[in-house]
Amino acid sequence: MANFLLVGLGNPGPEYELTRHNIGFLVMDRLAAAKQVGFSPSRYGDKAEFKHAGKTFHLIKPNTFMNLSGKAVQYWLTQTKVPLENFVVATDDIALPFGKTRLRPQGSHGGHNGLRSIQEILGKETYARLRIGVGNEFPKGQQADYVLSKFNDLEMKDLLPLLDRCGDCLMSFAQHGIAMTMTKYNQ
Repeated sequence: MANFLLVGLGNPGPEYELTRHNIGFLVMDRLAAAKQVGFSPSRYGDKAEFKHAGKTFHLIKPNTFMNLSGKAVQYWLTQTKVPLENFVVATDDIALPFGKTRLRPQGSHGGHNGLRSIQEILGKETYARLRIGVGNEFPKGQQADYVLSKFNDLEMKDLLPLLDRCGDCLMSFAQHGIAMTMTKYNQ
């Protein structure tokens, strides 16, 4: 039976809920709800697990804060014995307009502290990532405030369909592979 590790990046704590930087957590929450499983506190993060089509899915929301995400990823890759090719990270991306998604098999961290931490600890850029556009409507120098701000009313209307699409993309990654999934979900 194949194992898959799906990690949504974000920051723990109620003050970060529904912020752009936590869209990875929101994707994990929505996918867990769709599969009717809940998260339980565990080492280096909250964990949910379900089986689908002969595969086991481990969903993780790291509790290490964004800058130390690599620590949680390394721990859970070891614990679950998931091979790197069955691992994918869901994360916010200010280089993409709100609602756009890009699944990639590898790449640079692009200045994202969570991806930077993962790449430093894994020592490689060759892992899948689902980049989720959160827009970049902020004045120069205000990037941190922007990604830690909550979604606006217009974005909130489109948030649930976006989260559902991201969850479908992650399931497709496991069932159909990255190439076919990129063709279907990259816009």
